[in-house]
Amino acid sequence: MFTELAWHSLFIRTLLIRPERSELSHYVPDFTILCLPSFKADPKRHGVRSETVVAIVMPMHCSANVGPDGDVAVFFGLSGTGKTTLSADPNRTLIGDDEHGWGPQGVFNFEGGCYAKCIKLSKEAEPDIYAATLRFGAILENVVYDPETRICDFDDESLTENTRSAYPLHYIPNASRTGRAGMPKNIVLLTADAYGVMPPIARLTPAQAMYHFLSGYTAKVAGTEKGLVGVQPEFSTCFGAPFLPRHPSVYGNLLRELIGAHGVDCWLVNTGWTGGKYGVGRRMPIKVTRTLLTAALDGSLRNAKFRTDPYFGFAVPTQLAGVEPHLLYPHKTWQNKAEFDETARNLVAMFQKNFVPFESHVDADVRAAAPEVRIAAE
Repeated sequence: MFTELAWHSLFIRTLLIRPERSELSHYVPDFTILCLPSFKADPKRHGVRSETVVAIVMPMHCSANVGPDGDVAVFFGLSGTGKTTLSADPNRTLIGDDEHGWGPQGVFNFEGGCYAKCIKLSKEAEPDIYAATLRFGAILENVVYDPETRICDFDDESLTENTRSAYPLHYIPNASRTGRAGMPKNIVLLTADAYGVMPPIARLTPAQAMYHFLSGYTAKVAGTEKGLVGVQPEFSTCFGAPFLPRHPSVYGNLLRELIGAHGVDCWLVNTGWTGGKYGVGRRMPIKVTRTLLTAALDGSLRNAKFRTDPYFGFAVPTQLAGVEPHLLYPHKTWQNKAEFDETARNLVAMFQKNFVPFESHVDADVRAAAPEVRIAAE
């Protein structure tokens, strides 16, 4: 690893898998990484489109963990949707929080560290990530702290909401030592719906899973990126659009084949807003998300009664012990029902418009899995 700045070297040492000490005497690297932020490429000379050059390998942009019975769960999602938070489950072993492969023997981690968003980070809600962030050697980005006491203020978003903590995987007490596990039993697609109209969890058919995998939806909110105001939808196909060397349908079809071959249950989990849009409603309580997710992963949610969502067409549980019933019916959390209907219809239209380029590359089942409003306006 060659870097210009010392903290970049510490960062990459944290994020990549490190050889054991016994291997160092005969260790030969498989590849070399150059991190040269001051270098500017010449499009004419180097045949690139801008001054910035990034060369990458395409893994699955997801986190993963495994339960005590060997049941593996994979969590796909864009930044800020909860991959790191939800995979760091004290009752399950963490495989990794961001980049994985799925091969003939199961799931494996590409990395040796975690890269967690830490805006609003608290000891009560995320104890393992909070403790890892405060350990010696953790790298904090954009986090505001008191220069005298050096105490971090994780609620301070004056620089940006995109605050980060990078730390070695072993800082999480129940992290896997091998970074490997078997075939997934559950796949969870994460979204942070800032429009506040998607349910906290939904069960997906394989065709619906492929549709939402190809859609890669979440919503950005003000403060997460420079110049971003209000709410902006983001559709990043396969949850990693900038990094796909082949057509997204190749990866979608591969995922669908693996889901079918291994009988994987698929879920869509909304970690975004409820009771209104961003700025009006509130963020989905993490306790609710964990309760629903635990039920999905241990199999008990499969036995619940489900309804068909009238806007998105997927199956939503009607009740679950420990979850306020109205949260499972998003329209009930809004005071203005007409505004909810208009917002939901607008989001459905965004999904439909975004998927047009994929329609000729997928079969009829996947096209039929598209959201479609199934109720009359009130």
